[in-house]
Amino acid sequence: MADTRELEEQGIEGEEFEDPTVVDDDFDRLFGIVADGVVGAAGGLVGTTLMTVVLLIGESFDVFTRASFATVTEMVGLEGLLPPVTAGYVIFVLAGMFPWPLLFASLKDYLPGGRDPVHGIYFGTALWTGFVFAFYDGYAGLALVGYLAVTLVAHWVYGIGLGAVFEYLSTRPDTLV
Repeated sequence: MADTRELEEQGIEGEEFEDPTVVDDDFDRLFGIVADGVVGAAGGLVGTTLMTVVLLIGESFDVFTRASFATVTEMVGLEGLLPPVTAGYVIFVLAGMFPWPLLFASLKDYLPGGRDPVHGIYFGTALWTGFVFAFYDGYAGLALVGYLAVTLVAHWVYGIGLGAVFEYLSTRPDTLV
């Protein structure tokens, strides 16, 4: 849309034009906020699903174990109430769908890279630094190298998936992001 000043300089008068510097009140409405949250959750679900596939591949090579998710259950104090691995995985998925996408949305413009999937790789690397210690299960030697490699690739895949969904939904004509 042309700037109001540009239109006036071109001699176009008598019509009302939207000023692009005015903030649209509709953006801050509850629906817009919820819709943006759904976009983040969708991106987080895609990223977490892709990450789970990589972790399961790592498990087939004995460099990751599903039992590590029980650690999450212990961290939040749910041991004894629910099956530990299942509860830990559900918490893991929820974290991948809600707080991490929110943090990504807040920080992505400050991360290196020109596109959201590239921002996601850097974001995933930052998340990996905590994950690698929290889910460590006593690996040594080549198993440790494999654990580090598989979990890093899993986080890169998470970031790429998260960023790709953000990028796709933000370039659509009726974008909510």
